[in-house]
Amino acid sequence: MEIIESVKKTLKVEADSIYDVYNRVGKEYEVAVDLMLNCKGKVVVTGMGKSGQVGKKIAATLSSTGTPAVFLHPAEGVHGDLGIIRSEDVVVAISNSGETEEIIALLPVIRRFGVKIISIVGRLNSTLAERSDCVIDASVQKEACPLNLAPTASTTVALAIGDALAVALLERKGFKEEDFAVFHPSGSLGKKLLTRVEDLYHKGDLVPIVEIGTKVADAVYIISSKGFGCAAIVDKNKIVVGIITDGDLRRGMQKYTDVFERKVEELGSNSPKLITKNELAAKALKIMEENSITSLLIVDENKKIDGIIHLHDLLRAKIV
Repeated sequence: MEIIESVKKTLKVEADSIYDVYNRVGKEYEVAVDLMLNCKGKVVVTGMGKSGQVGKKIAATLSSTGTPAVFLHPAEGVHGDLGIIRSEDVVVAISNSGETEEIIALLPVIRRFGVKIISIVGRLNSTLAERSDCVIDASVQKEACPLNLAPTASTTVALAIGDALAVALLERKGFKEEDFAVFHPSGSLGKKLLTRVEDLYHKGDLVPIVEIGTKVADAVYIISSKGFGCAAIVDKNKIVVGIITDGDLRRGMQKYTDVFERKVEELGSNSPKLITKNELAAKALKIMEENSITSLLIVDENKKIDGIIHLHDLLRAKIV
């Protein structure tokens, strides 16, 4: 029970600290977002110690949502790394005290470049706040640490402010899911929004095709040899007019005694589900799921057969 109470106490202190910031939100956030929105270069985030760890996350969030950002370690900055800063950049400096020596040492050089400074600070009367173009109040009444020493509530607040700025910025930019996917091509969302049918489908001799009038006996060989459990029924111009599946074969065997002498169009469907190669693979998956099928025929704009895609192709590509 002591552990549970301790956890609850910590969470409440941090939640209350964020709520305090919520009640203090003002025009300074608009100024900060506008500075980053109109930045012709990149956003350089800096912070020392735990604030530095928060800064790395903020820089990563900005970069992943369409705003070029890098993290600058302030101690390394005064030993040459300040070279990454250009006059068209914007600096976001994080310091609870606002007096972090390594950050204060950077300010004269940053100012010399004419770079705008956004500070996220815990003390509004600090040196960093006084020398910044935009000051965001990140003060907390107390840390969650019972000794009121270890950065806990203060770093949580700084991180929340960074997230809030990044979200407001992406909204101002009109950043969409498709844009997010571009920066996360290996993630599940990236795969869903970037992978198209043409990246995964089978074509050429791999496609099971039978013409109208083909005997079912001949279609059985095509269906089994190609391994898709179906075959496209096409006319003499390769225009898709139907589909015959192994399920159709089973039902036909129950219905007809001469099933193998029948024509494929007698057993198959004349309304197959189709898709073009330019569509998203996620759409192909949706069609398969909605219709309880495992293969989908690919056609061009004239409904001419172009290929086929199987559910396994989508699963291997992790389009889920």
